[in-house]
Amino acid sequence: MPRSPGAVMRLPAELAEKQVNTPISSSRSVSAEFILLFVAMVWGFNPVVIKIGLQWLPPQAYNLGRLVVATIVGLIALWLSGTYRRPSRADVWKLFRVSALGFFTFQVFFTEGLQRTAAGNASFIMCLLPVGVLLLNKLFGLETITRAVVLGIVCSVSGVALIVVGTGKEFSLAGHHFLGTVFVMLSQLGYAYYTVFSKEFQARYSTYQITAGLMGFTTLLLAIFALPETLSVRWFEVPAAAWGSVLFSGILALCICNFLWIWGTGVLGTSRVAIFNNVSPVFAVVSAYFVLGEEFGILQTLGAVFVFAGVYITRNRGKFEKQRRYLKSNNKDSFLK
Repeated sequence: MPRSPGAVMRLPAELAEKQVNTPISSSRSVSAEFILLFVAMVWGFNPVVIKIGLQWLPPQAYNLGRLVVATIVGLIALWLSGTYRRPSRADVWKLFRVSALGFFTFQVFFTEGLQRTAAGNASFIMCLLPVGVLLLNKLFGLETITRAVVLGIVCSVSGVALIVVGTGKEFSLAGHHFLGTVFVMLSQLGYAYYTVFSKEFQARYSTYQITAGLMGFTTLLLAIFALPETLSVRWFEVPAAAWGSVLFSGILALCICNFLWIWGTGVLGTSRVAIFNNVSPVFAVVSAYFVLGEEFGILQTLGAVFVFAGVYITRNRGKFEKQRRYLKSNNKDSFLK
């Protein structure tokens, strides 16, 4: 029988900390880590695919198209899984709130922000997702935040910053860049909200149902927002390349990868999962190197090392915390002597 999300919070503090800080070495957790690396790889390649579609489709119409595809696939997967459970009215409202404040906020502000700010601004702000997840967990007391987790996040953020600098992307807060930067930041806060609070539903519903519900609500909200732009598109004249972009991004990047992302939060916890968001830029620059012939220099290499060091530290946070307590104890004993 699944425990409620607050079960760990009701345990004694020492036991709760032990449960959270002990490194997870089960085959399920290791599988989750490899699956999240796959998610990061897809999301790293996805911007290239999106750019293809945006050559023929306006941004919000493209967004709505891929969300419709993701919703249809999510509903089919839910039906085939046979895991549908009638939700309570309270849970429907909660899922709508997570969709509106989380996934919908991300979709709208991210697309609008990218058009108004420099690539360097957007790339760096996108790596702040783990920081947003950490702050929400701390604010609502949902997960124990250790120094090792903070260190891992600092390492990964530093790594992405090095990658962005190494690629020579422009940083600017002048003029419209400032508004675009604010939009991208709001999008990341939305995604952090979705990451943290979608986990709660796993105690009562399958990942299939959570994913389908989130995609469905977000599609309805975006349809209201993007309806005029969508109706202006002559969809039957859209070329195959653009449709391929919509299908790839809708089925794989949106539906399947967010399904795996939500599932991963239930296995590893939201703070550990959020770190994998910062692996995406590594795959992005690697794919750009092989596909587009872009440079992959020393700064990008060093940045990749920092990113994976952050993943390693959060993965083995129990070991780091134990070592810190051991050193602290030895220092105290030495002082007493």
